[in-house]
Amino acid sequence: MTKRGDGGAAAGALERVRDFMNSSHIAYMQRALELARKGQGRTRPNPPVGAVIVRGGRIVGEGFHPRAGEPHAEIFALRAAGDSARGADLYVTLEPCSHTGRTGPCVEAVIAAGLSRVFIGVQDPNPLVAGRGIERLKAAGIQVESGVLEADCRWLIAAFAKHVRTGLPLVTLKAAVTLDGRMATSTGDSRWITGPASREHVHRLRDRIDVIMVGIGTVIQDDPLLTTRLPEGGGRNPLRVVVDSFLRIPDRARILKAEPGAATLVATTKDASAEKIARLAGRGVRVEVLPRGRTGVDLPALLRFLGDEGMQSVLLEGGRNLNSTALAENLIDRAMIYLAPKLLGGGDGLGMFAGPGPGRLADATSLHDVRVSRFEDDLLVEGNLKPCSPD
Repeated sequence: MTKRGDGGAAAGALERVRDFMNSSHIAYMQRALELARKGQGRTRPNPPVGAVIVRGGRIVGEGFHPRAGEPHAEIFALRAAGDSARGADLYVTLEPCSHTGRTGPCVEAVIAAGLSRVFIGVQDPNPLVAGRGIERLKAAGIQVESGVLEADCRWLIAAFAKHVRTGLPLVTLKAAVTLDGRMATSTGDSRWITGPASREHVHRLRDRIDVIMVGIGTVIQDDPLLTTRLPEGGGRNPLRVVVDSFLRIPDRARILKAEPGAATLVATTKDASAEKIARLAGRGVRVEVLPRGRTGVDLPALLRFLGDEGMQSVLLEGGRNLNSTALAENLIDRAMIYLAPKLLGGGDGLGMFAGPGPGRLADATSLHDVRVSRFEDDLLVEGNLKPCSPD
């Protein structure tokens, strides 16, 4: 009859309960993240958000924000839960909004529904509203816990967070390379480095981003369409942007052909031919004359222009000259590198970047928040070149 033993057993039981509760929180927030991803690419200027309502260990309502102008995730979840929301827990990937925009403030609906606790993935990155929703919930007597799967929730809204803080889009460098770091052979042959599963994933990525950007060299060499082609059909096409300082784009380029829902913008400089600008405009292609930078079109000016147009995300698909300029000017926020189990060998294949690199390994650009996925035999390595934080 030692109380020490009884106390040890009680402490162990309490720890098991805590472990169960933590795993439950994670599972419910993971479900909220799954829901939020359904809205990716459709919610601009709002972020994608998912919500789950749980009562008695059972999901009684869930929802996500499908597009701007429609109800937010919390409202769909509350509608699904009905009276079961009273006394229940809400798991939501982003702090409920506390201001009125095209829809009313979600925080008031949460309070009115009589929820007991709210678990939040990440605080709203908008400096005008950050934390106010949490304060309002607490003032109404609702228990609030923040930071459940915060890194994943922050990753999800990175494009929205950057745009709302800076007015600039999030720039993601995407490339497919061999294990020895080559995007193409010495003759420029690059089809196909990765397998079908990786290529399908790229099209699903295009379906979720606002802009896909390439340099004129890629257009001349590969003649890409840069549209979204999903196996099941459908999909959303991003704005296709070509960086072309002297307007060398061939009239026969496939990217200039009319595609349903796929607009093309060519960024050029005053060195471009006025006659060709007019000819492209006559074909429905938008041409923007921007200042010259160090190596051609001023990329910061182009990104400011796209941000002013409301674009929140840019997928940079090469080639190596554009990649090098963007990296040198510190414009890349995130990298997605698909690694194929192939070796080209030799020293004359084309790498991801042009020109000389740093002379010291200490000066290499490091990735943070690294994630690794597998698509059949290919690996995808993702990471942030800059902090992914709403603060």
